[in-house]
Amino acid sequence: MIRTFIAVEFPDRFIPEIERISSALKTQGIKLVEPAQVHITMKFLGDIPEDKVESVISALSQVNSRPFEARIKGIGVFPKPAYIKVIWLGAEGDFDTLHKEIERVLSPFKFEKDTKFVPHATLARVKHTGEKAALLEKIKKLENIDLGSMNVNAISLKKSTLTPEGPIYETLKEIKL
Repeated sequence: MIRTFIAVEFPDRFIPEIERISSALKTQGIKLVEPAQVHITMKFLGDIPEDKVESVISALSQVNSRPFEARIKGIGVFPKPAYIKVIWLGAEGDFDTLHKEIERVLSPFKFEKDTKFVPHATLARVKHTGEKAALLEKIKKLENIDLGSMNVNAISLKKSTLTPEGPIYETLKEIKL
């Protein structure tokens, strides 16, 4: 079994800005995502048998979505400011259409449907924080950040290997839109 998800990857030119944001957020109890690994998860598939990977890739190649311009801007939290579990970067663009297409082509596999899809890129996971007010202040200062626009012209099937130092992502296949 391999742990998998479908992602839209960021261009390398976003990495220095993500590094800057991450260092501004750095505080105890927060696990930052490696800046080079920050991406938009289109769908988390979970564990799939290795012999199903080719079938999933084949299905994903049937996604009927045109490349589109996206803007990466704003910082927010899930589920809510009073109880922060995830700090994220916002994503604007035709992600909903792309997500619906991914759900459509993968429906024969019976993966759990995403009920509330919100396009975002996870920057950090919050384990615990004694300094909630300070963290909210840091997020507030960054809330209008704008990394700029990017062309979304591919999705990637990614493998995620969990390690104590954090996940290791590997691209199994990039599928052009």
